[in-house]
Amino acid sequence: MEPEFTISTDKTKLDREMIFRFISEESYWGQNITREKVDRAIENSICFGVYLGNKQVGYARVITDQATMAYLSDVFILSDYRGRGLSKRLMETIQNWPTLQGLRRWLLFTQDAHGLYSQFGFTAPDRPEWIMQRKGF
Repeated sequence: MEPEFTISTDKTKLDREMIFRFISEESYWGQNITREKVDRAIENSICFGVYLGNKQVGYARVITDQATMAYLSDVFILSDYRGRGLSKRLMETIQNWPTLQGLRRWLLFTQDAHGLYSQFGFTAPDRPEWIMQRKGF
């Protein structure tokens, strides 16, 4: 029997140490980020934890005004739990979240998960020349 996985936005359930460790040590996008920045990002985002019982095995967060725009970030499933459809369940949950309906635009950056995100309507920008960025300093 397949174990029961759940997804929650309850920030009190988040394993912040695991999230910090994964992002700062295992991800390609957050190498060397500080714990303080991870905690501040959690506090200022809608966070989705993926759980097997009380053990957190995945995470994603959405930075949004909940009216017009959302930015999807820090999406991951721990390696021991990949290949079970959890990233798809996580994306379905995020896509159907009540306060994230009717937004004009969603953004994300990915190096290697285009196949996953394209299943949920993400495409390359229509006008990449309109997109600008300012990197932190």
